[in-house]
Amino acid sequence: MTIVATKPSVAIIGAGMSGLACAGTLSEAGWNVTIFEKSRGAGGRMATRRLETSHGTASFDFGAQYFTVRDPGFARQVAVWADLGLASRWPDARDDAWIGVPTMNAVLRNLASHHDLRLGHHVHGLARAEGKWRLLGNHPVADQFDKIVLALPAEQTAPIMTLHDFELARAALFARSQPCWTGMFAFAEPLALEHHILRDAGLITWAARNSAKPGRDGPESWVVQAAPAWSTANLEHAPDVVAPHLLAALADANGQALPPLLASSIHRWRYALSAGTGIGNLWNADIGIGACGDWLLGPRVECAWISGQTLAARMLDTATLTGASQ
Repeated sequence: MTIVATKPSVAIIGAGMSGLACAGTLSEAGWNVTIFEKSRGAGGRMATRRLETSHGTASFDFGAQYFTVRDPGFARQVAVWADLGLASRWPDARDDAWIGVPTMNAVLRNLASHHDLRLGHHVHGLARAEGKWRLLGNHPVADQFDKIVLALPAEQTAPIMTLHDFELARAALFARSQPCWTGMFAFAEPLALEHHILRDAGLITWAARNSAKPGRDGPESWVVQAAPAWSTANLEHAPDVVAPHLLAALADANGQALPPLLASSIHRWRYALSAGTGIGNLWNADIGIGACGDWLLGPRVECAWISGQTLAARMLDTATLTGASQ
């Protein structure tokens, strides 16, 4: 009698770069992958927001501002995006900077389009019984899974992982991300600033004229990100308290009063910039649970992609070894 081995089922929690990179490799190997994301779309910190104004729609890449390419595998992936018109160089930021087109999360939407992505699922825990995993969250999930991947910030990975593998959870417990208050401001007229990028100006660590990025249009739009120290000191303030400080800092850099404000939005990234532990990924083959993300390698988009890819390769390798031993 011939026994046909079924491919493992995997739940990936988080539809950012690392989770989607992991999903792609596992799916190519024939594994059954389902991705759960608490937000309304894929992207993680490669996020884009649109605001309607009297001068048209303003678009803001309010998370990661660009990404660089050093790893050969990631370079091949970026070349695919570029051929599809989904990625472009952004020399205003730096010579080797790349961005998604027409929005930063365009490349994530491309990756997510190949998978079973379930949005609006906030998974806050896991239960394991008889070798299967169940998800605990805001929406009931009837499916059971052979393996789990946590593609979340360290601070969200730790409490879930702790109950199932404390040794793996230790890496997340000691990893700490820096927060960032981010302002999105659309103006009726261009600012007086000659350059499209502003760095280290008062409480501002980074500001960019988003409407001047390749593939963008709409009214004069600026993304303003506060320095980590200032963001930490003001982390629990309300957005309407934070906004005037960001606008005042932008006005100081502008050298004159700002043009009329058409629309604005403020976002608090609690886990904006990871320290990067250098571990790469986490995996317990015995019970089938692991983690990936930039916090396990370094604070770059590319590091998130590498972490997801290497975790998937590790999962496939251990599954092959287990199958061979059996």
